[in-house]
Amino acid sequence: MRRLFFLFSLPLFFSCSVSKNYNPDKKYSKEALQEDYTLLRNILEKKHPALYWYTPADSMNYYFDRGYKAITDSMTELQFGWQILAPLTANIHCGHTSFSMSKGWQHFIKNKTIPSFPLFLKVWKDTMMVIGNLNHKNRLIQNGSFITAINGMQNADLINYMFHFLVEDGYSENVNYIRLSVDFPYFHRNIFGLYKKYQIDYTDSNGVEKKTLIPYFAPPVPDTANKQNKERKLRERKRTHQERLQDIRSLEYDSLFALMTVNSFSKGHLKGFFRRSFREMRKNKTKNLVIDIRANGGGDIIKSVFLTKYLRDRSFKVADSAYAISNTLKPYTKFISAGFLNNIGLFFVTHKEKDGRYHFGYWERHRFYPKRKNHFDGNIFVLTNGFTFSASSLFCNAVKGQKNIKLVGEETGGGWYGNSGIMIPNITLPNTKLRVRLPFFKLVQYDHIPVKGTGVIPDVYVGPNWRDILKGKDSKIDKVKEIIEKNEVD
Repeated sequence: MRRLFFLFSLPLFFSCSVSKNYNPDKKYSKEALQEDYTLLRNILEKKHPALYWYTPADSMNYYFDRGYKAITDSMTELQFGWQILAPLTANIHCGHTSFSMSKGWQHFIKNKTIPSFPLFLKVWKDTMMVIGNLNHKNRLIQNGSFITAINGMQNADLINYMFHFLVEDGYSENVNYIRLSVDFPYFHRNIFGLYKKYQIDYTDSNGVEKKTLIPYFAPPVPDTANKQNKERKLRERKRTHQERLQDIRSLEYDSLFALMTVNSFSKGHLKGFFRRSFREMRKNKTKNLVIDIRANGGGDIIKSVFLTKYLRDRSFKVADSAYAISNTLKPYTKFISAGFLNNIGLFFVTHKEKDGRYHFGYWERHRFYPKRKNHFDGNIFVLTNGFTFSASSLFCNAVKGQKNIKLVGEETGGGWYGNSGIMIPNITLPNTKLRVRLPFFKLVQYDHIPVKGTGVIPDVYVGPNWRDILKGKDSKIDKVKEIIEKNEVD
């Protein structure tokens, strides 16, 4: 089956839209790519605190060497990123060490709809179910059909292959099932390229096995696309500041519980929101609280600690250890975002100890205490899945095991044993301008489990259910309702 080679020919679709200052089809010489790659390897080997946490040094050296040898000719930025950097960073098994395209690419692609594989799929284990189709006028495969192969590659092999391009904490793959479920067309296009036709093996809603060819998704013509962009921008302008805050955090009431949704620990004026919410729940004499952090990718650890104080019934710490292997970004400061300021911060917050590492003593020593005012003492249910990451997984570890708290849902994407983060500047490669995130501290959670590699495991597992997905039902919320109604809470 012939491939369109989208990775090589963006002007075919966007020749009228290419920025004067940026050419997505520009090819960088083999020498320039090797220079970027060698610089990245040097920085990771000398500054990354957990480069060999899950991948032994000899194996990591093999992957570094393999990536370098794969640079045999000139490449575009997109090719270099997905063919070389993506599999390299995936082998580190650090969810905070990932690559992203250059700022020039991000500006170029903003608000553009690009050609891709047409089907949106819900992916879990070895299952791929159709939940959407970009080809609105050519729906050969209906929602609810189960894909068994694409272009001759069986679904289990396909998922496993795509995971080799996606980062994760340890071996907690749940985050990548959700990434593929959110935007399968994006990942399939970047990993496999674009084809004129896709051969699809599937089982329809009646259980009948079928095969068909479907066309790739082609974006609307420029006039239509411009009109859609204008309509989208108009809708965005109408959204109020309060509505945007509601997307980050909200508090609603059901007949059985209060539902607090926290989609980030970064933005949203969270401390004020938490104060108001717990005061309100105290006045309302709320007995059951559901905290939904299924879309919370993390953020500020202090904000997650602040929420924990309203729930924990005893004092707690965040880290058993938190350390960097260097207290300076030198000699790579100019390649790292906010390098000068980060160097100052590292100098003042770290202290070299006998093990030769630079420890962030605050997180290792500081003990936090529960809030007395408006502390919530009722039944608490925390909803989790693969997108529960970073500071959210720290929060889960801090509250898990308390008698009145149950984690409900799926394994978190963030590591239970710990992760690398706290400071996460970007490395910008000088030639391609591609960026790679560099976590500077390795953090091992306090009261961590002895075996590393998993996410935080829920107390009540509720996985994907294809019938509920098609009906738009929230099976995790339904499970909480069932527990409360059956009085199964402790």
